[in-house]
Amino acid sequence: MKNFGFKKVATLLICSAFMLSSCVGSFSLHSRLLNWNQSIGSKFVNELIFLACNIVPVYPICYTVDAVILNSVEFWTGNNPVASIGEVKKVQGEDGNYLVETLENGYSITKEGESVAMQLVFDQELNTWNVVADGVSTELLKLNDDNTASISLPNGEELNVSLDEEGIAEARQALTDTYFAAR
Repeated sequence: MKNFGFKKVATLLICSAFMLSSCVGSFSLHSRLLNWNQSIGSKFVNELIFLACNIVPVYPICYTVDAVILNSVEFWTGNNPVASIGEVKKVQGEDGNYLVETLENGYSITKEGESVAMQLVFDQELNTWNVVADGVSTELLKLNDDNTASISLPNGEELNVSLDEEGIAEARQALTDTYFAAR
């Protein structure tokens, strides 16, 4: 009889593994909690926090919110609301490394080893991308309703381009010409 109970449990576990191992969502909230837990300290401290978060049901609630709400949002909209906010990536530039942090409304860019940051911020009301440096915001790009964009060039001129390959090529050429003319 004991063997029959073991077979039921084993079958249930195997079926659950197949049912719960879907590629439907990124489970970013649960992953963030797990990454935070793993970064706290020694493996003993991490284990204590892990156990406490399971007893208090932080992990189960987090997983359920991720599975039912956030992954559903990700499925229907194509992006997870908490997937990349706060994520920091190192980017190699011509004059050193830069740290790029994803913000809720854009990006913060800091040269490695320096404390001064520049931000690229999207203003949803005005439909513009702005650069914010030293507390001063300057409009870089405005997305227009007619599927075009207005780009503020470094020389003060404004360029209107279509949002397609031809428009992107035109914008690249104008920015290259403006950059080399300024040198």
